[in-house]
Amino acid sequence: MFRLTSLMRTAGILVITAATVVCGGPLGAQDSSARVTYQVGQVSLMNSGLPQILSVGSIVRAQQMIVTGPDGFAKLEVLSDKSTFEVYPNSKVIFRETPGSWEHLLNVWLGRVKVFIQHAPGVPNPNNVTSPTAVISVRGTVFDVVVQDDDGTTFVSVDEGLVGVRNLTALGNPVLLHPGESIIVFRGVPLLARQSNHDDLVRSILQATRNTIYGMPRSSGGGPVSVPAGGGSSGGAQGDKGKGGGTTPGAPPTPGAPPSPGN
Repeated sequence: MFRLTSLMRTAGILVITAATVVCGGPLGAQDSSARVTYQVGQVSLMNSGLPQILSVGSIVRAQQMIVTGPDGFAKLEVLSDKSTFEVYPNSKVIFRETPGSWEHLLNVWLGRVKVFIQHAPGVPNPNNVTSPTAVISVRGTVFDVVVQDDDGTTFVSVDEGLVGVRNLTALGNPVLLHPGESIIVFRGVPLLARQSNHDDLVRSILQATRNTIYGMPRSSGGGPVSVPAGGGSSGGAQGDKGKGGGTTPGAPPTPGAPPSPGN
């Protein structure tokens, strides 16, 4: 009798444990949203073709598109793992575009993003960011992605960690980027060797622009105020390094205005 009771108790524990594991997995996967933690200027969420204004505290869910105007900037936190990404002026970015693929973080249609992937020490956190021409694969790093034009020309620059870049539109092996390196992906052209990007002038300009956005005054009610007109000039606000406007070597040109919103 005692043995039967012990077996029943053990079976009950196993059932509860199994239920916890089965339920716990989907719960983590279901937490696929991101929250706006900082915002200035014009930032919208496209919902069935109709713009919805985003502000601090707004939630962005899977397959939704973030669109920024020429003065728009937003920082968002991924609720599942506390990774963050910044969306710069004149950008169109889809959050978790691929259903069921929790590694696909962003699809950058046009414009600029800076991504900060979080992970526990020694535990990889695989993510990827796509563009019309590239797949950028990461496991815990800081990097910038710039889609320069309607043809999908993509510039990738790495601040920390390692990033793999593959051209979706041409045959060839992927390229592994180390900190301080960058690459430009052209439609239909095999990847060239990575480029070292140690232009201190470009880096300081980009850092100053980023600092300017974060230093913009906020209203007494806690809401953001818009960046002054022209705040997104020379390509808009940027990440820490590896990119710039104009004809600076190794830096992408200023992207144009985003195309008309799509679903």
